[in-house]
Amino acid sequence: MSQRRESLKPVKGANRSLRRRLTLKGEFVLALMPTLVILAVLALVEVLSRQRLLFASLASSAFLIYLDPQHGTNTIRTLVTSQMLAATIGLLTYLLLGSGYLSAGTAMIVTITLMILLDTVHPPAVATSLSFALRASNETNLALFGLAVMITATLVLLERCALWLLAYSERHRSD
Repeated sequence: MSQRRESLKPVKGANRSLRRRLTLKGEFVLALMPTLVILAVLALVEVLSRQRLLFASLASSAFLIYLDPQHGTNTIRTLVTSQMLAATIGLLTYLLLGSGYLSAGTAMIVTITLMILLDTVHPPAVATSLSFALRASNETNLALFGLAVMITATLVLLERCALWLLAYSERHRSD
């Protein structure tokens, strides 16, 4: 277990000062990608499943990535590990305990404990465990959720690229 708690710190070498200098237009440009990604995930879910609430926590993940794409909470490793772990734990508690508060509470406690132990703290994953524990009536939803998580993980790369492009244009504007 890492004593450094990487998932609770900014990514090494992150230039977080650029974010403080963004204009309102820059903030909207940065917020565009998370919005489009989540709309794509919702369209995918609509085509393949009717369980829309299972995917609600990914909207929170997308917002966190927009808010600070250079934070350890929002790395691809942390996002994918925590969300898939939470979905699996939620599904398992549903299968073992049925749908209800006992299943949801157990899923939440186990998810939080494992995220801390594995140093993959991503708060929206707690909602994922609850969603699957309360309403995971179809095991194929786990695979669909995994696909949606992978799509959301690409958002980390897109947001970091957007920040790089904003920094690049800022540097060239001041030259």
